[in-house]
Amino acid sequence: MKLSLVISVFNEEENIKPLIERIDESLKGLDYEVIFVDDGSKDNTLDQILEYGDSHYTTVSFYKNFGQTAAMSAGIEQATGELIITLDGDLQNDPADIPSMVKKLEDEGWDVVAGRRANRKDYWISRKLPSKIANWIIRWLTGVRIHDYGCSLKVFRADVAKNLGLYGELHRFIPVLAQLQGAKITEVDVTHHPRQYGKTKYGIGRTFRVMSDLLLMIFYQKYLQKPMHLFGTLGIFTFVIGVILNIYLLIEKFLGHDIWGRPVLILAITLTLGGIQLITSGIIAEIIMRTYYESQDKKIYSIKNIFVGKDK
Repeated sequence: MKLSLVISVFNEEENIKPLIERIDESLKGLDYEVIFVDDGSKDNTLDQILEYGDSHYTTVSFYKNFGQTAAMSAGIEQATGELIITLDGDLQNDPADIPSMVKKLEDEGWDVVAGRRANRKDYWISRKLPSKIANWIIRWLTGVRIHDYGCSLKVFRADVAKNLGLYGELHRFIPVLAQLQGAKITEVDVTHHPRQYGKTKYGIGRTFRVMSDLLLMIFYQKYLQKPMHLFGTLGIFTFVIGVILNIYLLIEKFLGHDIWGRPVLILAITLTLGGIQLITSGIIAEIIMRTYYESQDKKIYSIKNIFVGKDK
């Protein structure tokens, strides 16, 4: 099988030459291509790629920094191999792990083999602790049992990788996106090296972005094709509570009690109107989803194989 390595880089000029050397050494004898995506680097990263990369190497250069998700998406789109491998360009992922990951995918029939940094070489407070917390929350809420969502080293079958639908900063949730396609996912321990050159592009602040994207992933998993099940359920519940409170206040009014200015009156009106708005939002979302699928002739399913007659 031909392998396509997709590597997004941003200001990694010192890492390019040793990374290319490690790739060529680790994949010697295999049919492979390497797609570097220079995500708007301000240093000599692009020049280094063009100088040291040979005919195996393709370089995509962005006008400006669009982020790792966009870079990864562009690289996957350019890939021509049957298997697509993603990894970071900072030398912390080891290309020597790729052959064993490919063998596991082929021998055991997986669609995605994800790397798990077994002995992670990062600072505990700023990197490892937030990552452990985020990974636990993601596993708990999505049900996708991957222990290291932050490891970029992954091997995909091309049809899975090219249908991930990456945008925004969703590269952190690739296992969830793959699971939405019905892909079979496993993980293996991989080597993780300390960063030797350059500066990390990540900080503790990204934890909050991860949490906001997680809400989107939960919506994707449960309600993407049926948004009315979310908005309608919440809307009906809210509307019913509001109506019950309004009936209670109406009875109070008939009994001669003054209901004007009472907090429960404001709550009743808010819940009633809010329920109507949620139900309306659900109907609009359903119409948008129908338009999305029908206008582009998209399917709500994905076919793995079609067997005819005895060809099984």
